[in-house]
Amino acid sequence: MRGLAKFVMTGRKQAFLAVLLLGLIPLANLLNPVIVALVMLRKGTREAAYVLAWAILPIGAWAMAGVPEPLIMLIGISGLAYLLRETESWEFTLLAAIAIGVCVELYLRLQPAVLDAVFQQLDAYLAANSAQDFQPEQFREVLTSFIGAVYMFLAIVLLMLARWMQAALYHPGGFQKEFHGIRIERKVALLLLGLMLLANFGVLLPASWVLYLILPLMFSGLALIHAVVAWKKLSTMWLTALYAFLMLPVVAQLLVLLALIDSWYNFRARFKSAV
Repeated sequence: MRGLAKFVMTGRKQAFLAVLLLGLIPLANLLNPVIVALVMLRKGTREAAYVLAWAILPIGAWAMAGVPEPLIMLIGISGLAYLLRETESWEFTLLAAIAIGVCVELYLRLQPAVLDAVFQQLDAYLAANSAQDFQPEQFREVLTSFIGAVYMFLAIVLLMLARWMQAALYHPGGFQKEFHGIRIERKVALLLLGLMLLANFGVLLPASWVLYLILPLMFSGLALIHAVVAWKKLSTMWLTALYAFLMLPVVAQLLVLLALIDSWYNFRARFKSAV
């Protein structure tokens, strides 16, 4: 990835060539928004706009062919990179990433045929292997939001990749320090917690949107654990074990709880004062 970043930052023509070629390849086209974000973070809006225009050409072709998700990711991650550059706040950027997940969900709801075949197969299987109170519509709503949350998570990870590439070229070690400092402030944590409670009771927000609201807190919890492992000079096996079990609901809930507690107690500041 460092080699790709170095090639892209060599000049405008190299960046154009990279987004054009990568944009034509399935899955590899997810690197297009990373390149645009890298240019945005390093060179600013004007230069990134040129690269974005060329990146849209192959990604737009995929959208016209019925695969719009890469286009949503391209525009969304470019927007997140702009926000991060202007605000220098990961907290605000993580909150803004919720819009990407919501946009993917809205597209899936407006184009139900995209997932109808998948849902039909899953509904038939779950109806045959679940309790009698199985509700296909509720399952469909949760799964649609889950797909949106996956894209939101991926957008954040790809933006972090762009930030890491920038640091690798111009500020080695800078991304680690920046990532370790990601923290949700108390007022924002209270807002997220309040919205989660409302969503759980079906007030104002769909219950499935809790998946979007917990992701900023999860990243804050992950950043805190990474920081503790680095400060205590613990084995990386702790992080390996964490990511191995990250998909377990109880692990995700513990990360969210840790982030909420950290928003009040600011463990990082306490660790630094104790050193």
